[in-house]
Amino acid sequence: MTTEEMLRLKGAHFAPYIQLATVLIGKTRSGGGNMFRHQLDTMAILIDYSHIDSVLIKAAIVHDILEDIPGFNHNLLLSVDYEGHVVYDLVQEVTKKPEETKAVFLTRILESGSHNAKILKVADRISNMISLGFVNDMEFVSRYTDETEQYVFPIAELVDKSMLKELQSLVDSRRKYMTDLSKIKSEEISPDAVDFL
Repeated sequence: MTTEEMLRLKGAHFAPYIQLATVLIGKTRSGGGNMFRHQLDTMAILIDYSHIDSVLIKAAIVHDILEDIPGFNHNLLLSVDYEGHVVYDLVQEVTKKPEETKAVFLTRILESGSHNAKILKVADRISNMISLGFVNDMEFVSRYTDETEQYVFPIAELVDKSMLKELQSLVDSRRKYMTDLSKIKSEEISPDAVDFL
């Protein structure tokens, strides 16, 4: 991290957003853990790729609140700090609307999402793909990896080729895992021969 990047992070105040995100503690994920930790994982992925815009990071910390907490008082988000309105707009942009299918939602972000919405969606998907290594529903894993390749790869291609490379690697490893698991189930290979994630 450059000195300039460190100074930009030093001047940002994330604690109020982390406090808001604690409403997600205890909201479980199918891959284990909870939604609160997923918010922080997404934030860490952004920092890892040097996407340190304060609005982007704040939005990452609370990006699932509107979708996963029914009746969440959005005024709490609007009034957090001087960037609250912009953070709220970004969170809304990456929130799937009830009437949207996943394909429509991801296409909307690809075709008309802001640059920050695209970056945030890619970081979110990287976090989700990492968690996918712990999901036992192979049909879901297959659908999710296909969806990532079809809809999220093009978003990543537009905003960050390094993030795209990680996503491609995650998709490849999950597909290999599914193939190996399928072979184990059909007794073609020994479980000891599989390199689990």
